[in-house]
Amino acid sequence: MSQLDAVTGAFSFSGAAIARELLKRGQQVRTLTGHPDRTPAGTQIDGRPLDFRDPDGLRESLTGVHTLYNTYWVRFAHGTINHDVAVANSRVLFAAAVAAGVQRIVHISITNPSHDSPDSYFRGKAAAEQALAESGIPGYAIARPAILFGSAGVLVNNVAWLLRRVPVFAIGGRGDYRLRPIHVNDLGALCTDLGARTDTIVLDAVGPESLTFRQFVEAIRAAVASRSLVIPVPGVLIPVLAGALNVALRDTLLTPDEYRSLAAGRADSAGPATGTTVFTQWVQAHGTELGRRYLNELDLHFRAA
Repeated sequence: MSQLDAVTGAFSFSGAAIARELLKRGQQVRTLTGHPDRTPAGTQIDGRPLDFRDPDGLRESLTGVHTLYNTYWVRFAHGTINHDVAVANSRVLFAAAVAAGVQRIVHISITNPSHDSPDSYFRGKAAAEQALAESGIPGYAIARPAILFGSAGVLVNNVAWLLRRVPVFAIGGRGDYRLRPIHVNDLGALCTDLGARTDTIVLDAVGPESLTFRQFVEAIRAAVASRSLVIPVPGVLIPVLAGALNVALRDTLLTPDEYRSLAAGRADSAGPATGTTVFTQWVQAHGTELGRRYLNELDLHFRAA
């Protein structure tokens, strides 16, 4: 009989990639999801609620699961949800997994997490990693991606959407801060490989290509045949411009902390490549489909709920 594994958010971006890889390898997949009403018809995946107010329900849903793949997090604060709440929720999930007898957790974190970071996202990710290490789970792995890309990826799509529509695209400073994007399917394969191991391991999940942010934007611009002019502006203006776009789009396109962390190089890594897909080649091959419609994060994760 095949092994039963669980994925938080198996119908979302990174969670879906992990679930696809597990199914391809013959595993049974259960998901814990905050949106059980969105379970696709005919799916092979067993859907259960991801309700942090019900730890007994989480424990029951995780009973019989060998490995839990955890993609749960919040990108930015909204309403009563913030990064401190996300850390507390993660502790509830890890405790439920231990109580249910789960043998291994593969946890998605972020490059360069730090308890001392001025960005609550990176502080929260460091706290969640610590909570996992202290949970008592028999074995765990932590994968640390920075920028994810793929056909349903919000970031690359929305940059492409803007480049198709605005005459000028502003980047902070010279845009020489670097990033290591990884394709979401490469992340899915990496996490599934980590789930098959028994050791404790922490590694960066990064692609083979290191790009400056300007090169990243220019690659998308070329792929979508944009005539938008990419111009440098003082970094202090980026949160102001992003704030105006947030209001116009009724979304959170970019937060001040996200820009500061990107400009500080937190999306970069000196580690070896753990993915094989080259971003510039992929984006050129998919340029015709990128940015055709805007993907609203608030609609995806909050309003629709």
